[in-house]
Amino acid sequence: MTIKRRDFIKKAGTGAAGVAALSACGGGETGSETQATGGAGISGPRVSWRLATSFPESLDLLHGAGVRVARRVEELTGGNFTIRVYQANEIVPALQVMDAVMQGTVQCGVSPGYYYIGKNPALAFDTAIPFGLSTRQQYAWMMHGGGLELLNSIYADFGVISFPCNSTGGQMGGWFREPVGSLADMAGLRFRIPGIGGEIMSRLGVTVQNLGAPEIYPALERGAIDATEWVGPYDDEKLGFYQVAKNYYYPGWWEPGVTMGLLISMDAYNELPPAYQEILQSVCGETFADRLAAYDHANPLALQRLVNDHGVVVREYPQDIMDAAWRESNAYLEEQAAADATFRQVFESYRTFRDAQWSYAQGNELAYQVSAFNRV
Repeated sequence: MTIKRRDFIKKAGTGAAGVAALSACGGGETGSETQATGGAGISGPRVSWRLATSFPESLDLLHGAGVRVARRVEELTGGNFTIRVYQANEIVPALQVMDAVMQGTVQCGVSPGYYYIGKNPALAFDTAIPFGLSTRQQYAWMMHGGGLELLNSIYADFGVISFPCNSTGGQMGGWFREPVGSLADMAGLRFRIPGIGGEIMSRLGVTVQNLGAPEIYPALERGAIDATEWVGPYDDEKLGFYQVAKNYYYPGWWEPGVTMGLLISMDAYNELPPAYQEILQSVCGETFADRLAAYDHANPLALQRLVNDHGVVVREYPQDIMDAAWRESNAYLEEQAAADATFRQVFESYRTFRDAQWSYAQGNELAYQVSAFNRV
């Protein structure tokens, strides 16, 4: 179904997925070095952790996922388990959070797995792959389809364990200083884009760069890059991309449903009392649901501001770009699966789940969306 630009802007307020939050659990240990936690109903030792995120504080939903995890953990342990949160570049750069967890610089961090495909390409599945699952489907695969178990078997090689704690929903297709009218216009374009999406853009002739959030605007402003993708209207407005690039593209075909985890040092996690482990996992589930709902609320309003107040032009990717991206995405995934047994194992699980999900969604849900959304 082709969505016209004016309809896309008009209908930007249409709601998105609801994800059930996990509830925090009680229980715990007592001992000579423990303190009662009052309202939380458990007792346990005092624990102090550090958490790094890949985002500046100004991105209050992305960085704020770490802040919310820390606040809830402290509340549910009566103040005995505290986590101090650091923004990108405060302890480590945005793209080195996993390294900091591995090295013990911090005990945990909020960061997308696809930042670390250089360590293992299959970590892309922890965030999103081109033409992949929606957010609801991705979370279902991870929590009920065996996906998280597979991903954590990879993270274990690096002494890390991950629990989903953040989601942006489906993302937009990026900001361009100049419009792109066809696939030919992509040749030589300098585009900031990470993960497998960057690999596919490279195959389309794009010169790919990977920058953390604080570095993107200066690079775009001075012309070091011609285009960038980030998240969606709410975060993109905060970073000010509209001031130097007025062309805002959709769809974000490389990130149709984004998840990211709390990356935790396995050593630090294993030292926690079981009750604290359970609380930490549950708080991650809470925070995942909260962030997704927050983005679904904030993005439509931000898009209206970008268009009405800042003169942004929302554009749809030309069909020849979409066709080439589909072709190259599938080719890349098949090549990686053929070359790497771990990637193949994760991809086969993901693809089997995706085929079943898409078959179902294109019936009941798509029929409803086509009928109802077009009436607004």
